[in-house]
Amino acid sequence: QVQLVESGGGLVQPGGSLRLSCAASGGTSNDYSIGWFRQAPGKEREGIACISSHDGATYYAPSVRGRFTLSRDYAKNTASLQMDGLKPEDTAVYYCAAGLPRALSLQSNFYTNWGQGTQVSVSS
Repeated sequence: QVQLVESGGGLVQPGGSLRLSCAASGGTSNDYSIGWFRQAPGKEREGIACISSHDGATYYAPSVRGRFTLSRDYAKNTASLQMDGLKPEDTAVYYCAAGLPRALSLQSNFYTNWGQGTQVSVSS
């Protein structure tokens, strides 16, 4: 059973940057893809980025494409989401999740294990 722990959230001004980390335990990197999701108050959970279980292929939602970069260290079993050009509408709780191997999907039903979330707030 894969367990995930997110870190790196915080308060940042518009235009600023944050780097979120997701540390996985209880499995090996090649067994699952990794996705990042976020949920703002009163809104549905949104899939924003994912990375494959094997070759580092990534896919991004239009809302973050060109601003966010997802990477993965397969040896250390970690994933990092670099967020640049942050906007107030990026404010949300951010979650990482482990999903089906060799899949690139932003649909939450592809993911079986979830972290506890980390708060990102973008405000001046």
